[in-house]
Amino acid sequence: MNPVQSFWDIKLGELREVFEDSGYVTYVAKNQKAAASMVLDKILPQLKPASVSFGGSTTVVESGIYDQVKKLKNVKVIDTYDTTPSMAERIERRRQSLLTDVLITSANAFTEEGELVNLDGTGNRVAAMAFGPRNVIVVVGRNKLCVDLDAAVSRIKEYAAPVNAMRLKRKTPCAVTGKCQDCNSKDRICNVWSITEKSSPKGRIHVVFINEDLGF
Repeated sequence: MNPVQSFWDIKLGELREVFEDSGYVTYVAKNQKAAASMVLDKILPQLKPASVSFGGSTTVVESGIYDQVKKLKNVKVIDTYDTTPSMAERIERRRQSLLTDVLITSANAFTEEGELVNLDGTGNRVAAMAFGPRNVIVVVGRNKLCVDLDAAVSRIKEYAAPVNAMRLKRKTPCAVTGKCQDCNSKDRICNVWSITEKSSPKGRIHVVFINEDLGF
């Protein structure tokens, strides 16, 4: 048995209980394939959504959830990842996603105290996580675990934000230096913070912890 996998099985099992106590519905998946199956074959059938959308997440794409959700029958999918429409249309899709039955996304960090911590560019993802969609599904890799809120903020500013700026080819100082400069660039992606301490109402947010390193 892989000792690293065993360690995280124990750790994520403990975290599942912490998050359950804070009102989340939680699951642990052994890998990204299992996480996709959990979302497609278990959670979505239970929720029976008529409409689904997404908050920006490489984890949702890497796990295959995005591609599989687009194939669902009798479900309206508002595709906020599609870059072919005009910017005005893309923004309108983000607005429409706030009123879907289910939003599927990830988190920039989660803590041992049961918090989801996120930093957004335009705020559509964190807005939807806080209010709007009837349910939210958060799929998150084990690598995003932080001891507490301070560590989560540091992780996001010092690692996740610069890496995402590079991924998105943004013209920001951090995309060049790898370090946050607290810039005023028009391409800045660090604009709206959210800290979710508990799911309100209880059971609205479903969290799938994945026993693999995924996303940033």
